[in-house]
Amino acid sequence: MRVLIVKTSSLGDLIHTFPAVTDAMRAMPDIVFDWVAEESFGELPSLHPAIDQVIPSAVRRWRKSWIRFWMQGDWKRFKQLLQRHHYDAVIDAQGLIKSALIAGQARGVKYGMDKNSARERQAGWFYDRAYTISREQHAIIRIRELFSRGLNYRYESMPLDYGLSVAPADSINEETIIFLYGTTWSSKRWPLQFWRELAVRLTDMGKKVVMPAGNQAEHRFAEQIACDIAEVEVLPFMTLTEMASVMMACQAVVAVDTGLAHLAAALNRPGVSLYGSTSAAYTGTLSQYMQPIQAQYACSPCLLRRCNKLPESQIPPCTETILADRVADMVSRRGAA
Repeated sequence: MRVLIVKTSSLGDLIHTFPAVTDAMRAMPDIVFDWVAEESFGELPSLHPAIDQVIPSAVRRWRKSWIRFWMQGDWKRFKQLLQRHHYDAVIDAQGLIKSALIAGQARGVKYGMDKNSARERQAGWFYDRAYTISREQHAIIRIRELFSRGLNYRYESMPLDYGLSVAPADSINEETIIFLYGTTWSSKRWPLQFWRELAVRLTDMGKKVVMPAGNQAEHRFAEQIACDIAEVEVLPFMTLTEMASVMMACQAVVAVDTGLAHLAAALNRPGVSLYGSTSAAYTGTLSQYMQPIQAQYACSPCLLRRCNKLPESQIPPCTETILADRVADMVSRRGAA
């Protein structure tokens, strides 16, 4: 049985889909998946043993220049890849109009959430079989339910298993904590002062702290955290696979709501994840090893990309309620100190 998954982005959304893939693999050992993913995340689905082919999309790049996209033949090549197989099922696990349109180009019966369940109501119009799936549950559970209903098996008794297997990096000391601070939403930021306080607390305990940097702005922020604090290192740019390997070698993780936090959860790394504007209950890290903290603030979670109480350059007040001492204590209780 060959199934196509359409889940193009973002990083966290892709990771939310892995448990459903593992469920299906357990229920139907002969199942094989192909996966349509944004080209920048294309290496990630390949980490799961049930994924055969990753079909890279470039919607983020294409929409900047649709004329060039058509003239250069990108759409024709992409459509040829989509239609290479006649699939037993095509599952749109994203529930957006753009993902529904992509699923519509593939050959096979299309499955997705109905207009009352999909992230964009209109997406539900494009499927051959659309299901009502409650929004009042975590995103991972919603996708597990979608796969189980579309492929006709029960998942409720199956353990949560992302199915990833990554070897730890040899270069990382086992007494290392990784900070995942980078986010595109200004409303998810945790104060620089708090990161520095946490780094001091952990290094005083004899730990080393490492921080990845995906771009120049993140690198500058990481250097501010590391300034004059012993045993704090800013890592060079890495691929997602290399990042996963580093996480596997680290003792624990501290993260804001970022895709890499969900990758850490998928790898069963112990640690703490911080939530201000977003909801730990519905989209937080889901793992017995990773403990989410929801900010204690009247309007949290607001689900806004930027805090409407402050200029974008300032830290939202909700994340300031999550104190560094509390995070350090929770990291210790997760077995990191």
